[in-house]
Amino acid sequence: MSLSRALSRLALPALVLALGACSGRAPFIAGEEPWRAEEERACLAAGVVRESPFVEARASLGGLSACGAIRPFTVAAAAGGSVHMRPPALLRCPMVPAVDRWVERVVQPAARYYLRARVVELKVAASYSCRSKNHAWGARLSEHGHANAVDISAFVLADGRTVAVKTGWWGALAERGFLRAVHAGACDVFTTVLGPGYDANHRDHFHLDLARHGRDGETRICR
Repeated sequence: MSLSRALSRLALPALVLALGACSGRAPFIAGEEPWRAEEERACLAAGVVRESPFVEARASLGGLSACGAIRPFTVAAAAGGSVHMRPPALLRCPMVPAVDRWVERVVQPAARYYLRARVVELKVAASYSCRSKNHAWGARLSEHGHANAVDISAFVLADGRTVAVKTGWWGALAERGFLRAVHAGACDVFTTVLGPGYDANHRDHFHLDLARHGRDGETRICR
């Protein structure tokens, strides 16, 4: 490796910290992660996500910053348009089918079993946001900064009921069962799943992302 390239790699975290400070956000640390672009390009080339009345392709995000995605999508509804996402989530390509699988294979069956109803809407607490993890000063760039995460705060049912993570996690038995089932099932779809059992920052939502963990990138975090 050339000296100039080595110096540029060492300077990257400091550069990102400076950019964060200038933007008014808590500065974060970010490094080179080639897998992100490779994975996103493969998903786009495979045509896994197709535009529809509820899935719209967007221009690239982030520009020259450490944040962003090549060609993200605004998702107004999941699972073939059957479950609204409000507000719409801005997600990179691999996240879109992951959300669909979770809704179809985990959320709806759990809703039928525990609540005797169908979920018609997901309340989105956060999707793309160029920021540090938990908004902490000097922390690593959040997966939200790559449009690789979505936070879900509540589930709206066809009969008008709303099951919120904050109140339902320790609420009525049916709500507790439903929320724990969709949390556990998410761990088979996403590589990171964080909820009220993790820490106070996640007491009111489920954080779902497709980050790579561990040396082989295969480790899953489910808390």
